This record gives sequence, C-alpha cells and structure tokens, in this order.
Amino acid sequence: MLFNSISFGIFIIIVFLLYCLSPHRYRWCFLLAASYLFYMNLHAGYCILLLAATVLTYALALRLEQADTDRAKKRCLLGGILPLILILLFYKTAGPAIDRLNLLIDGGRLHMQPITLKILLPAGVSFYFFQSMGYLIDVYRGRIRAERHLGYYALFVSFFPQLLAGPIGRADSLLPQYKSRRPFVYSDVTYGLKLMAWGYFKKLVIADVLAGIVNTVYDNAKSYVGLVFIVVTVLFAIEIYCDFSGYSDIAVGCAKLFGIQLMTNFKSPYFSFSIREFWSRWHISLSTWFRDYVYIPLGGSRVPKWRHCLNLLITFLVSGFWHGSSLTYLVWGGLHGILQIAETLLFPRKRNGEEIIRRRHWWQLPVTFALLCFTWIFFRANSIQDALWIISRLFWDASRPLNYLQTCILCLGVSPAAAAGILLSVSLLALYDLVSLKTDAIEALSRQRFYVRWPAYVCLLVVIALFAPKGVATEFIYFQF
Repeated sequence: MLFNSISFGIFIIIVFLLYCLSPHRYRWCFLLAASYLFYMNLHAGYCILLLAATVLTYALALRLEQADTDRAKKRCLLGGILPLILILLFYKTAGPAIDRLNLLIDGGRLHMQPITLKILLPAGVSFYFFQSMGYLIDVYRGRIRAERHLGYYALFVSFFPQLLAGPIGRADSLLPQYKSRRPFVYSDVTYGLKLMAWGYFKKLVIADVLAGIVNTVYDNAKSYVGLVFIVVTVLFAIEIYCDFSGYSDIAVGCAKLFGIQLMTNFKSPYFSFSIREFWSRWHISLSTWFRDYVYIPLGGSRVPKWRHCLNLLITFLVSGFWHGSSLTYLVWGGLHGILQIAETLLFPRKRNGEEIIRRRHWWQLPVTFALLCFTWIFFRANSIQDALWIISRLFWDASRPLNYLQTCILCLGVSPAAAAGILLSVSLLALYDLVSLKTDAIEALSRQRFYVRWPAYVCLLVVIALFAPKGVATEFIYFQF
C-alpha cells in the first residue's frame, strides 16, 4: 500500500476514525494491528521477517540488561545485530550477484543455464532493521532501559507511517509517546494534514514529473551528449529530494494525526554552504544513525587527524553500501567521504582547542550544490561505465554555445508549457525551503488571514488532484533501499 495510492487514502481515514473512537488503553493495540495490516498489503510474507526481528531484539535486550558480565552483554548485542546485518547483506548482494552472473552467461563467458531466481529486498527492511539495532545498542550502552511490554516495542518497530522508509526513530523518543495518553488535538490534526498535502505536492507534482525526463536520459545515457546531462542531473537532484522528503513529510504528517511526533528528516538541504552542513540537513535520521553507531564508535574526531579522516571515509562507504552493493553507490559514498575529508583538512572546526567562527560567502551555495550534483551522477547512473560516459561528455560541443544549448533543448523534448510548470513548482519549493530556514513555513502560512491561506490551500489541493496517479501509483525511490 503506497502513500500515493487511493487505497492508502481510504485506509488512513478508516484507521484515524477508529483510533479516535478506541479507548486509550487499547490504542497501541489498534495501531499495531493497523501497522501489520498495512505491511501485509504489500506482501504477507514480509511480516514474518518483521516479527522475527522484533522478537529477537526484544528478547535479547531483556537478556542483555540482566547479564552481569561485559562478555555476556556483548554476546547478547552481537546475537541481535549480526543476524540482522547478515540478512541485509544477503538481500543487498544476492540479487545483484545473480544479475552479474546472468550477464556473464548471456555473454558466453560461463557455460551454464541462466539463473531465474529473483531475490527482492523486502520493503522497509533496511529501515526497521536499523531502528531495531539502534534500540539494542542503546540498551547495551545504558542510555535506555529495555522495554518490558512486547506490544509497545512491536509498535515502535512497525509503526506504519515510518515503516517503509523512515524516519528512523529512537526508542527514548517514541516509546514514551506510544504509552502516554494522547487527547485529540485539533491543531495537530490540521498541521498533519497540511504537511501531508505538501509532501504529496513534492512527490506528485515535482518528483514524478521530473522522473520522466531524468529516466529517459539516464536509462539511455550513451544516446546523449552535452548540456542535457547537466540539466537532467540538476533535475535528478531535485527529483530525489522531492521524492524522499515528500515521503518523510507524509510520514511525519500522518503520525501527527495520531499525536505522535516523528523526527524531522530534511531541513532545506540544498541551502547548505558545505558538504558537512548538507549532511546535517539531508536524511537526518540516517545520517545521525551512522554518526552515533558507526562514526563515533570508530573514534569520531577524538583521534589523530589521519584516523579521523579514515573514520569519515569508512562511515560514508558504509552509507554507500547501505544504499546498494553496486559499485556506483560505493563510489557515491566514497566521494562524499573524500569531500568531507577535504573540508576537514582545509576548513577545520577548531584550532588549538577553540571553535573557529568562519564567515559564510554566497558563492559557497552554488559550489556546494555543484559538488552534490556531481556525486548524484554516480548515484543515478545505471553503471560505472554510464557515469563515466556522462562525466566525459558534460561539456561536449560547449565551444559552440548556440549548438550546445539547441542540442539540449531538442534532447529534453519538454514543451514550453511543461517547462514553465516545472519552473513554477520548483520556485515554490525553493521559497518554502527558504522560509523554513528561519521558521516553520506551514505555521507561518496558518497565521495568515483566511483570504490568504485558504486560496493557497485550495490551489495546492487542485494541483495535487490534477497530478494524482491515474491507475497505478509510482513507487518512492527509497523503497529500493
């Protein structure tokens, strides 16, 4: 059941109404049942893996807390983390490995029958595995007590708004919310609906429209040269942001309907003045997860400079592998690690133990965005060969500016009306993110007079309705991770 499907619209209305009518003591049970029903709608078999991960980490956290030696605690920790990591490794490597073998078979390099077995990554498994592992590590570190109530813990792992693609929650924030009495708050419901509407605008009106242009070029990369690659790479940067942050907005807004506050996952990331700042604004729940459970255990920045640089590189390589075993993702992660290392060496945060206050310059914004777009080439390209082809031909025929531009326009094949629509919607996105740097844009609009805010609401809903899926809903990009 996808967020951008009619079935989800019906589902959320029914769940919300029944939730409001349910007694407080049974609301956790109702949300848990709704979450498993939501997940089973995708594939009934997925629930077996979800339930197994839940029971395993729940039992080992209790056992870990009762252990009286460090060795016993470490055994419990590894007993919970290693199986989840091995399952993730299997799902992320087995499918691509079979595809590579079939390519060798088709090319005549291996004399055997093609492998027809398809191994697909279960939806959301990377996210709820990481959430479960984070919980177990926090219990091991003594940051939180192990949860005694299996039902509350199962809801923490499976809460349907965040189940498929996050935000990755923390137990110390979410478990108390599930247990507390949450009265109906009109302002929470209206805020949640507005945030969901904005998320749908980003997904349906921007991301899905841009996806058609980007996919046409990137899926046939060797048929194109020149400026078109620069344009579609910028469009992809906007597409993936709107696709994933749109999902996060819908998830956070949906949880808000039930009085649950999820972590904000994006904070105007393309208004960052450095790669380091970008990662403090992009996919915050995952970047902080890697910071707390990979980077800091490796030693973080409290080690010699060479080791600090190595820790950064390892963390981003792991992040790249989390997205997939393809070499393109590893290169993408490695490039971000190298850029972080370069910033650390060229612009250190501290000198002689004191914080260095640096002045920001306007040119840092376009430079940072250009570097990000360069890394997105590897993220989106279907292969390393395609990525290198694109990079080597970015400025093909640039010595003749008129031909350079004309070829791009012809290759894009976008009508003036469609181009104007894209420009208008992206401008609105930029305005929203710019306002969000200083205040909550939705709250700011809600404070306006009715003749300002209501036309804005109506226009947004009309545009969303026009771009709503006709038949099959498009998947969100991060479902594949």
